[in-house]
Amino acid sequence: MSINRIRVAAATALAIACVSIVLLASAGPASAAPPVVPPPPHAEFDYQIGAPYTPPTGVSVISRDYTKEPVPGVYNICYVNAFQTQPGAQGQWDPDLLLRNENGEVIEDEGWPGEAILDLREDGKRKRIAAKVNGWIDTCAAKGFQGVEPDNYDSYERSQGLFSTNEAQLFIQILSAHAHDKGLAIAQKNTSDLLGAARKNGLDFAVAEECGQHSECDKYAATFNDHVVVIEYTAKGLANACGDFKDRLSIVRRDKMVTAPNSGEYVRETCRK
Repeated sequence: MSINRIRVAAATALAIACVSIVLLASAGPASAAPPVVPPPPHAEFDYQIGAPYTPPTGVSVISRDYTKEPVPGVYNICYVNAFQTQPGAQGQWDPDLLLRNENGEVIEDEGWPGEAILDLREDGKRKRIAAKVNGWIDTCAAKGFQGVEPDNYDSYERSQGLFSTNEAQLFIQILSAHAHDKGLAIAQKNTSDLLGAARKNGLDFAVAEECGQHSECDKYAATFNDHVVVIEYTAKGLANACGDFKDRLSIVRRDKMVTAPNSGEYVRETCRK
């Protein structure tokens, strides 16, 4: 090969290398996850996981079931029943994923008849349950929700001792990793006993029912730096929550069935009344 040909080949290789470097630099990270943002603290909040309706004026944070649509222009939290079945939905699950006692009977939440507790005792079962729940989380992300609220984290308390906080945490870690991959913040729903492990479990904010009623709002506020939405169901609970946290947390009182304004049972009050 002549000297001139060697020089041309070297120049061509150098040019290709330079172009490749420029393209790589401009492309940025290949698969960066969307940013995760928790709901703002001290916001006007409405809890609509029962029946959706037009939010009252001033509401900037709302929670709705994953089967419903988010509200444009506000922070939307997506509710999924992650640790138990919805009433009447047991048949939508593989029978072996429903927790059963020694007699083979499905264990239900005594407070909510028809809600079967899911069996989190084995890694394989946790992954199969998570695959279904993560499908709902995908729906939340596709619809434009910004956060997700996995309910019944505390189902271990109703499992008749068949699984513990350890299994509950292993399961929610799967959900939190998936939510973050989809750009969704994920809540710790109640379960104040596990607040100390919130960061390890990948949780970004709290949805706390009746923390005023049970004098626990301070624990949630400290753990999540006031990124806490509070739902109270009694006048006393609302008064307690508002007394110490009306300028810090997002607080609402709702009726227990979380109905719409035309239901006849509808209750919605805030610290501003």
